[in-house]
Amino acid sequence: MPWSNQNGGGGPWGGGGNGGGRNQGPWGQGPNRPRNNGGPPDLDEIIRRSQDRLRNMMPGGLNGGVVIIGLLLLVVFWAMQAVYTVQPDQRGVETFFGVPKTEVSEPGLHFMLWPIENVELVNVTEQQQKIGTATGGQQNEGLMLTGDQNIVNVEFSVLFSVTDPRSYIYNVAEPGRTLTQVSDSVMREVVGRRPAQDIFRDNRQAIALEVKDAIQATMNRYKAGISVNTVSIEDVSPPREVSSAFDEVQRAEQDEDKMIEQANQYANKIRGEANGQAAQIREDAAAYKNQIVQEALGESQRFLSVYEQYKKAPEITRKRLYLETMEKVLTSSKKVITDSDKSANGVLPLLPLNDLARTKDIQGAQK
Repeated sequence: MPWSNQNGGGGPWGGGGNGGGRNQGPWGQGPNRPRNNGGPPDLDEIIRRSQDRLRNMMPGGLNGGVVIIGLLLLVVFWAMQAVYTVQPDQRGVETFFGVPKTEVSEPGLHFMLWPIENVELVNVTEQQQKIGTATGGQQNEGLMLTGDQNIVNVEFSVLFSVTDPRSYIYNVAEPGRTLTQVSDSVMREVVGRRPAQDIFRDNRQAIALEVKDAIQATMNRYKAGISVNTVSIEDVSPPREVSSAFDEVQRAEQDEDKMIEQANQYANKIRGEANGQAAQIREDAAAYKNQIVQEALGESQRFLSVYEQYKKAPEITRKRLYLETMEKVLTSSKKVITDSDKSANGVLPLLPLNDLARTKDIQGAQK
């Protein structure tokens, strides 16, 4: 080449010397050529030096170091798979060659022999399962037939919690879907035995309790490890096609209830007044009875006292009784009796004494 003879057979930048040497390239000095002061670093030289140092550090050379690094990475990966954490709202079920263990992992840090052991984590806090048209799916999912041949649209929710994680995972293939199907089936059965009025207003709470017990009994037979806490009937409505007619019926029933309530209030009012009048009559009768009894007792006491005096002086007592009786009788009499003797103190026989007495009584009454 044209630059082969320059600087003693070196490259175009010189520095060949000593016949060119084995490590020289076409541009002169090879990788062992010392850097010029102030020049840029040689990247190839840095890489080769790093490789030499790595070979010196790793037993067996570079290939042995790669193997060790790979083993370290495998150990780290295995440790990441073998150590797992259970959160406070979770429980873990470990399996040994696919067979679940009886122990349940509590919240905290745990270790297992992966891959021959694995773990399934289950949420054990209270969860909600909504059932009905509001949850999507088929359009008529919540339509049910009542006992009186009416159709209602029922939307309800089931609150449940996992009590046995092992049974929840391995006894039922799809626990959530199973719970939804069981709940829907039980609600249809209960609604189908009752009139529409019960599910609309009258007995909704009793229906929810009956459905809850039936769902729990079914899930217990399946050994699903689920505890049903509450069944809440959120909305009950008629189908859209008959909603206007149903609203009219509801308004008529509300008017009926209003009239019945008003009638009951009026009846209670009349009944209260009658009870008050009856109580007053009874009190008046009791007072009159007490008055008559007391008067009779007084009369009897007076008679006995007179009788005692009569026994002491019969003649005088008879005369006194006669005089007192005549005084009482004649006092209220309108007849005037005078002596027929003409010398009766100057009283005129034709004087209208009866009319005078009557006039005197009228004047006394006016005063």
